[in-house]
Amino acid sequence: MGVIGPSGSGKTTLLRALNRLWEPAPGAVLLDGADVCGLDVCVLRRRVDMLFQQPAMFVGTVAYNVRYGPQLRGKKLADAQVQSLLTMVDLDPALSSKSASERSVGQAQRVALARTLANDPEADTNSCTFLPWHPVLLLDEPTSALDPISTQNIEEAILHLKKTRGLTTVMVSHSVKQIQRVADLVCLLVAGEVVEVLAPSELSSSMHPVARRFLELSI
Repeated sequence: MGVIGPSGSGKTTLLRALNRLWEPAPGAVLLDGADVCGLDVCVLRRRVDMLFQQPAMFVGTVAYNVRYGPQLRGKKLADAQVQSLLTMVDLDPALSSKSASERSVGQAQRVALARTLANDPEADTNSCTFLPWHPVLLLDEPTSALDPISTQNIEEAILHLKKTRGLTTVMVSHSVKQIQRVADLVCLLVAGEVVEVLAPSELSSSMHPVARRFLELSI
């Protein structure tokens, strides 16, 4: 699902509501039919993970950052798994031993994506009764600081994860063309409201005047 709309339309707030970084009204957000307000927040966020627009690195190496989430659950990623995740997000595996805080903004964004993907949100039979869960990844402009080649690699990684791991993705982007490349459906937001949900090929037929004007200026 691609999410687009003018600045201030509520795109990031929508993402934050999906994993309760912003508390939605009870019954407003459902995950596999269950009200997220009734779920343990930690359990929810292991399955609905979010990559923020401004990545923050933990003190330590790149590998430490990638391993952080699984380590909280008592699971240590092998070196080969860390390197595979870095390759997936178009980073040189040799960076795994380098300081995360010294990475460029673009590199930090990709480390943050690898860290998010490392959580591998799977069903936990000890904490859920309505299995199976479907993993969800929330992306807030994940390629905003990347060059065109890296942007393409990240887009291909997202599509690959969707295909191979059944990964549901909700992605905010200011690039209409990017949304057209990666999304199956597009949600148009205007002033905090969903005004239309269209297929990427149908964006030119948007009927909402503000959404149509936004699209005309963006494409």
